[in-house]
Amino acid sequence: MTIDEPETDPTFDPISEWLADPLSYIPSFLDEPYSLDDFYEESWWSPSESINQEMHINSNNSLTSFDTSLTVTPTSATPLEPIIASHLPPLDSPRKRKGNDSDYNFEASRKNQNPRIYDTDDGEAIVVQRVTTRKTAGHKKATHKSTGNNGNNREGRWAEQLLNPCAAAITAGNLNRVQHLFYVLQELSSLNGDANHRLAARGLQALTHYLSTPCSTSLISASAGITTFASTNPKFFKNSLINFNDISPWFRIPNSIANSSILQILLKHDSSRNLHILDIGVSHGVQWPTLLEELTHRPGGPPPLVRLTVITPTMENDQQRHNPFVVGPGGYNFTVQLLAFAKEININLQINRLENYPLQNLDSQLINSSPDEILVICAQFRLHNLKHQNPDERTELLRILKSLEPKGLVLSENNMDCSCNSCSDFATGFGRRVEYLWKFLESTSVAYRGRESERRRMMEGEAAKALTNMGEMNERKEKWCERMRTVGFAWEMFGANVIDRARALLKKYDNNWEMRVDAQDGCVDLWWKGEPVSFCSLWKIDPTT
Repeated sequence: MTIDEPETDPTFDPISEWLADPLSYIPSFLDEPYSLDDFYEESWWSPSESINQEMHINSNNSLTSFDTSLTVTPTSATPLEPIIASHLPPLDSPRKRKGNDSDYNFEASRKNQNPRIYDTDDGEAIVVQRVTTRKTAGHKKATHKSTGNNGNNREGRWAEQLLNPCAAAITAGNLNRVQHLFYVLQELSSLNGDANHRLAARGLQALTHYLSTPCSTSLISASAGITTFASTNPKFFKNSLINFNDISPWFRIPNSIANSSILQILLKHDSSRNLHILDIGVSHGVQWPTLLEELTHRPGGPPPLVRLTVITPTMENDQQRHNPFVVGPGGYNFTVQLLAFAKEININLQINRLENYPLQNLDSQLINSSPDEILVICAQFRLHNLKHQNPDERTELLRILKSLEPKGLVLSENNMDCSCNSCSDFATGFGRRVEYLWKFLESTSVAYRGRESERRRMMEGEAAKALTNMGEMNERKEKWCERMRTVGFAWEMFGANVIDRARALLKKYDNNWEMRVDAQDGCVDLWWKGEPVSFCSLWKIDPTT
């Protein structure tokens, strides 16, 4: 149904309500000293619990996971190579580390490395580089730009060097290696340390649940007790999203490119026609106030009517609830505030929310589209959750979207290898999910300048669902482009204004972020430290189809 404009209080300020506070974009904790007592602590294990109890090892000395019974392979005859993880903190230091991310000095750690070797009963060795970290004096104000590694450099990413071999050992059924790696991860994991410690903690929890749950769906219970979108209240959720978009380009750049693309499409059509936006995304409404504001500055003024149709995720099989960044908290509805904001700036806005409608059931009647309006589809970070094999739900949905005859389609997705069970075994898929989460945790650490906050915990907890969700996730840009061309779309080049606006916006963020324009497929790629994170693309219906 269509939501009409609400009765408004003359004293109500819609812009202030959206921003909560004009200065709330830059939280005060970035510039103020903080107490170590404010840090959030959570332990995955109590000291009295044993690893064997957590892993539910059966009497036959085999590891049991949700989809297979993994019999332990004897290793005494064929000892495995040592696992070497560099730049680890001392294992005899307190496991729950107090302090912020900036306390770590990896340059100093390289100069003081003392290897610690753990021997297993079967002759296997795990070699851990013991390092000495140097604390910074006092709490100095963090600088905006980081000086982290650039390029495809995995040096210092020790959490991956422990988690990935552990996943491989689980796949191979090597109990001894799993036990030792669990021990090392247990000693080093912390939700309060740098990105490595946080990744170790999240990965350790995911692997523990993988081993201890009898079926794939119960693996999702790993998120219980963790702060995520769904576990917060609506006001905190909205303000946290606004804040995150202000300090990180992870979603801000794709949203900006999508908004600019809509303006680019409008320039090619009669300004007297209505605009209809089909929102299949994860912005939770935060994206649209900026677009509405930009429409007021458009030559000729805003369209006579702006229609926003929002496709909310379905909860079929409870799977969508556990995809990162998709589901907000109960009771969250941005429509009333967005309508009030639109009225304040003289935009005629209508919002239609389609709840519990599978994407595969979309048609022109359902979204009430008209040939007289300019239909633009924004599909952002949602389609990769659809199956791509037996059946190929991604391609089928794109055919449906083409049948709606949009004037343009903006597709934004993670630019990473697929991690589903159809494309790889557990170890390979888990490693790809770990890589995805590493990029998020490391870039988020820079965004929050190493400081702890409830907002940061919520964003990291939501992203960490990537490790515990065993559904479909991610695909490379090249495959998406091939799929788009197959169903009858042709790529359209972003205008110079779109690129210039995005580049100007990116300058406010850390200099490890990079934007690249691919001349071959017209995509705009977002990179972090020389590695791809996501891509944005603009498509129109191929007139030859």
